[in-house]
Amino acid sequence: MPESSQPAAGVHASLRWALMFGNFVIGCGVMSVAGTLNDIARSLDVSVALAGQLIAIAAATMAFGAPLLAGWVAAFDRRRLLALALVWYGAGHALSALMPSYAALWPVRAVTMLAAAVFTPQAAAAIGYMAAPHERGRAITFIFLGWSVASVAGLPMSAWIGETFGWEVAFATVAALSIVAAAWVFAVMPDGVRPAALSMRAWKDVFTSPVLMAMVLVTALSGAGQFTLFSYFAPYYKHQLGASTEQITMLLMWFGAFGLVGNVVLTRVIDRVGPNVAVAVALSLIAVSLLLWPLGSTLVGTAVILIPWALGCFSSNSTQQARLGMAAPALAPALMALNTSAIYLGQAVGASSGGWLISHGGYAPLNWWGLAWLLAAIGLSLWAGSRKVAFA
Repeated sequence: MPESSQPAAGVHASLRWALMFGNFVIGCGVMSVAGTLNDIARSLDVSVALAGQLIAIAAATMAFGAPLLAGWVAAFDRRRLLALALVWYGAGHALSALMPSYAALWPVRAVTMLAAAVFTPQAAAAIGYMAAPHERGRAITFIFLGWSVASVAGLPMSAWIGETFGWEVAFATVAALSIVAAAWVFAVMPDGVRPAALSMRAWKDVFTSPVLMAMVLVTALSGAGQFTLFSYFAPYYKHQLGASTEQITMLLMWFGAFGLVGNVVLTRVIDRVGPNVAVAVALSLIAVSLLLWPLGSTLVGTAVILIPWALGCFSSNSTQQARLGMAAPALAPALMALNTSAIYLGQAVGASSGGWLISHGGYAPLNWWGLAWLLAAIGLSLWAGSRKVAFA
């Protein structure tokens, strides 16, 4: 590893926190539509199902953008790349807040999300490249705590801001946070961090490895299962449970708090239990909540049923990133990009199918469709975990 790529111990700690905050901001932006869905639908005079397609549109952009952009940015210095991605993210959210109609908003939203397609996988690849092998799993999962913190603070706060001041203010808040994150990353990231660009042979190794591609597909399947229902939490709570703005905010904070707990526990145990076991446990917890979902006919009942899902939600994504990074470290940049793509592809499929189901059958079928996706993810994950990664 080049000397310029190896930070001092103190800088390394600061860098992990900065990248975690960057992921927090990315997570806040990604989830801002889900949190403000009620106000977006009301303000732009569209249905909840159509407003929810903003999630699918952005997710599709990120899904296809992550692997395509990974090759293009391979030679970029990561200090400048990650900081510029956050600046782009902030500018896009500021511009989105000015859009007067749904037709004007969705393309701006799509272009904005290209920054997320770059930041999340490249931050994970960079920290994995810089960390010692025995610390790689913990380092990667640590920076993904930012997504869990976003679910604790960002998602419920965007819901509260959206209902109180309007979705435009929620987007503007993300824009401001993005600039702070960009400055922080630029200040602590060392110069000269350039993970080796992948050859065509390396990409071929990724795409022709059944085990690695199965691991990536697990991410897409679990994302589809969760976002079939997760995308519509805010309107579901309001229309099905009669929840007030404050109660919606509290339910989202409740979910996020347990999501943070799940990720913290994961960070502490992943190097002991291994990523295959951790993924299986996380996905099983989510499946339990989806199975029990119809029993949550009250706010309290729903809050209890949400606990297993929250514990497994963000920890499953973190574990998947760590599992791929540990399975084939030399291919980490490509795998992180593909896994990020899978996250967003799952979100796009889930949000789209959830919107279609609401339009044709209401909210009742959402959890059953989500559970089917999750069971497929669990089965495939167990198969992948039982196989060795091998290259020709």
